[in-house]
Amino acid sequence: MRIAYFDCFSGISGDMALGAFIDAGLSFKALSSELAKLKIKNYRLTRSKVFRGGICGTGFRCVAGKSAHSRPLGEILSIIKSSSLCSRVKNTAIRIFESIGAAEAKVHGVKDGNDIRLHELGSVDSIVDIVGASIALNEFGIDGVYASPVTTGRGSVMTAHGRLPVPAPAALELLRDIPVNMTGAGHELVTPTGAAIIKALAKSFGDPPGMKVDLIGYGAGSRDEAGGLPNMLRLVVGESTGTFVKDSVCVIETNIDDMNPQVFGHLFERLFKKGALDVYVTNVHMKKSRPGFKLTVLAEHKDRDIIASVIFSETTTIGLRYHEAGRLKLMREKVNVSILGGDVGVKISKGPGGILTTYPEYDECARIARRSGVPLKTVIDEARTAVGRI
Repeated sequence: MRIAYFDCFSGISGDMALGAFIDAGLSFKALSSELAKLKIKNYRLTRSKVFRGGICGTGFRCVAGKSAHSRPLGEILSIIKSSSLCSRVKNTAIRIFESIGAAEAKVHGVKDGNDIRLHELGSVDSIVDIVGASIALNEFGIDGVYASPVTTGRGSVMTAHGRLPVPAPAALELLRDIPVNMTGAGHELVTPTGAAIIKALAKSFGDPPGMKVDLIGYGAGSRDEAGGLPNMLRLVVGESTGTFVKDSVCVIETNIDDMNPQVFGHLFERLFKKGALDVYVTNVHMKKSRPGFKLTVLAEHKDRDIIASVIFSETTTIGLRYHEAGRLKLMREKVNVSILGGDVGVKISKGPGGILTTYPEYDECARIARRSGVPLKTVIDEARTAVGRI
C-alpha cells in the first residue's frame, strides 16, 4: 500500500504542496498536460530550485493572466466535472472544493455552500493548486495520506474582505478537529487552499505511519527568514510496512434504566446515519440494584455534538459522558476480486507480518450465493482465496 506523509512543521499552502510533489519526482510535463484538461486559459506554471535554511527544495507558482479573480463554487465544480480528467482526480478535487464551500458558508453565514462565491480560493492559481494536488496523488498511486499537526503562524493577512487575523477564518474552520500549533512565525503559514487540501486528504494527524521511504520532497513557501524553521513543506512517500496507524476517537457514554429496550434498534440506525463509527450496549446494574444499559458510541471528534443530539432526542437520558480514546489500527485497503461470475469487494488489514485478515463484503457474497446456488461460506472462502492470487 503506497502512502504519503505531509510534515507541516512550517505550514502548508497549495504552492508548497505541488512544489513538494514536484521535488519528490512528479513530472512537470505530466502535471502541465493533465491541468490543460481543465480548459482554463491565461496562466503559466513555473518551477525553480529554492533554498530555505540551507535545504534545497522546489518552488512552484501558477502565474495567472487577466481572468476572473473570483467564481461561484458551482462554476468551479462544473469546470472540473466537464474536464477530461480521470474520475479519481475529479472526485478528489471536488471533495476538496466541497470542503472549502462548507467552511466558507459557515464563516459567512450562508446556508448552501454551493451558493458561496470564492474570492482568492476561486482564482486560477487556487484551482490549479487543488486540481494539481489531486493529479499528483493519482500519478504517484498514493492510497493513503497522513499528516503531522499543522503549524499555522499568527498575525494578520490582507484578503478580499480586508485585513483578517491569522489563521484566516476559512483556514481555521477547515482545520477544525485537526491538531494545530497556533504559534511559530508572526505571519500566515497555512493558507485556506493548503488547509483544504490537508483536511480533505489526510486520514489522521500525528506521528508518521510505518513505511519504507521511497521519495522525499520539499515544497518551498514564499518566505525566507533567518533564525526560524525553513519555510518548507516536507513530503515523504513510500510503501506501508504494515505497522500500526495511530489516531483518536471520541467515546460517548450514558447509563439508561428507564427506557424500553426496543428503542435501541431505531437509535442505532439513526446514530450510524449521523456518522457513528460504532455503537453498542452493555448490560449493567445501576443504583438500587436496578438492571440497566450502558450505551457507548464511538465517533469522530467533529461529530460529537450531532451524536449527542441524537442520543438526547431518542433516549430518556439527561446526561452524557465523553472522553478521547487513542486507537491503534492496522493499515487497511479494499480490493475487488472476481469469483463465480461476480465481483466482490474485500477489505484487507495489514500488519507487520503481511496480510493478517481479509473481510469479504457480506452483502456482495450473499448476492452471489443466492444467484449461483453456491453455499455462502463457499463464496466467502473463494473470495479470500482470490485475494491471495492478486
